[in-house]
Amino acid sequence: MKNLMTTGLGGAAALCLFSGAVLADESLFGYLRGAETLPKGATELVQTVTRRWDKGAGSYTAYDSKTELEHGVTDRFTGAVYLLGQSVNTQGLLIDGYIPRDENSGLRLSGMEVSAKYNFLSPAKDDFGLAAYVSGAYSTLDPYSGQKKDKYTVETWLLAQKNFLDDQLVWVGNLGLEATYAKRKPIDGLPAGFDWPTGPEMEIGVLAGTGVSYRIAPRWFIGAEALYDTEFETEVGQERWSVQAGPNIHYGDKNWWFTLSWLPQLRGGGEKFVAQNDTSLHLIEKTKQEVRVKLGFNF
Repeated sequence: MKNLMTTGLGGAAALCLFSGAVLADESLFGYLRGAETLPKGATELVQTVTRRWDKGAGSYTAYDSKTELEHGVTDRFTGAVYLLGQSVNTQGLLIDGYIPRDENSGLRLSGMEVSAKYNFLSPAKDDFGLAAYVSGAYSTLDPYSGQKKDKYTVETWLLAQKNFLDDQLVWVGNLGLEATYAKRKPIDGLPAGFDWPTGPEMEIGVLAGTGVSYRIAPRWFIGAEALYDTEFETEVGQERWSVQAGPNIHYGDKNWWFTLSWLPQLRGGGEKFVAQNDTSLHLIEKTKQEVRVKLGFNF
């Protein structure tokens, strides 16, 4: 009986440790973030690939790559560096001010990013999780057209997380503010009358999202997430808004994990272009469909 009790207690402790490792800054969601940070001294390598396609006219497919190296500086503070890449394939589609010509580029290095995340409250220890996240990025390619464009972006986020049913159900809520300064490079041979402004641009974006994830089996989670994204520009006020929502699936092992998310656009507004076939969506900067895959390795 004593041996049995010892074995049972040891197994319960191991299970608790395993559950904590799964939720310690592991991406249950494709687009949203939890409040947990990496343990002190832990390192994580994460590769993210996003496919964006379908603007309701012509042919449009883009891939975004983000390679992240993340390190737990303390149990509450995590820092990360990223390499950014992208490819754009657009044919038979002209959008004034945004897509000036056909483009078919392979994957190219587009920039770099740094971020910091600080945990004020842990969802595992304090019953409710709260963290702040800030990032700064510089990129040299326009994400919509693939043309050359210098872009500086700063994002700040407030991240909330609540775990239920002994960590079987996880809820997150994110609220973010994005500030961007950008300047396009001139392009020769544009169509007559095509607008391609090359002066400095400054934009402010507001982002909000929520999601839930439920553990259906050891190591396996399924869930859903929703993201609201709007952008304001000095000359036009609210330039665009969109709502995306969809399902995700997550698998987490001891040393690695992956997440697959599908986030189609449900509604959108603001600027539109003449040829788009669905006026209930914003399809100048956004697309109808997005799929994201994240693969992480823990060290």
